[in-house]
Amino acid sequence: MPHTAPQAPGSAGTHMDQELHSQPAVWRQAIDQAASENLLPADGERVAVIGCGTSWFMAQSYAAARESAGKGLTDAFAASEAAVVAGRGYDAVVAISRSGTTTEVLELMTELKGSVRIIAVIGDTSSPAITLADAVVALPYADEQSVVQTRFATAALAYLLASLGIDLGGAITDATAALEMDLPAEMLDAEQFTFLGTGWTVGLAHEAGLKMREGVQGWTESYPAKEYRHGPISIAAPGRVVWLFGDDVAGLANDVAPTGADYVHTGRHPLADLALIHKITLARARARGLDPDLPRNLTRSVILDS
Repeated sequence: MPHTAPQAPGSAGTHMDQELHSQPAVWRQAIDQAASENLLPADGERVAVIGCGTSWFMAQSYAAARESAGKGLTDAFAASEAAVVAGRGYDAVVAISRSGTTTEVLELMTELKGSVRIIAVIGDTSSPAITLADAVVALPYADEQSVVQTRFATAALAYLLASLGIDLGGAITDATAALEMDLPAEMLDAEQFTFLGTGWTVGLAHEAGLKMREGVQGWTESYPAKEYRHGPISIAAPGRVVWLFGDDVAGLANDVAPTGADYVHTGRHPLADLALIHKITLARARARGLDPDLPRNLTRSVILDS
């Protein structure tokens, strides 16, 4: 059974508020760090990326972006479902974990140690994952006190994307503006959200859905954008939101329009859109009297009793 890792006290939303608004500055630091290090797998290497929860979704985004950039075969796995990794001949494994204490991640790293190069992307640099890795991307400045992740996940992804040569200057500019904007009432009052993405932004869509479930206890769904019309569009209705990350999908807005749902495609950088979802999540949680620093049934790290 899971038990609770130590958590810092704080008033409702205090930590998440500060952490989500720090993202543009933290991304800049992660991008600069990526430019000064050479820790990640080389071009052409076969790579598995693992994580749990939010880190799994960041793994999905990095894997899709790395393959799209022509850097080599890259697969993403939930650590709890990654037993096949040991037998697939990967050249390296990238393990993403804010706390470095997640049981499933540590178990897999222990199993793989000595048989494949392991690179850990870590927020808490005192964690046991450090001893299991061959190389460590240390992001202590992105670590968080809130249970609900914001800046660690996006800083880790910023580091990983920057290492692929992807320019994130637009993400920083867009996020800085998005985090200062007033939130439309329909975003605060919406009954339901569905998040969509294509390519590397599918992971962002899944993460946006998770954030809303964690922080607001709300009904959210997420899909690859072109799958949305294969059934999930049936729940679109007035008072609900369909939010697309990244590139537009031909005909999608026209298909959503008759449902009465609000279709959102901002044109911002997808990472900036995710930061805005963090802000919306916090505002919706506060409006419902919820504390996303300490959400129901969740802990900062899932540590399983043996």
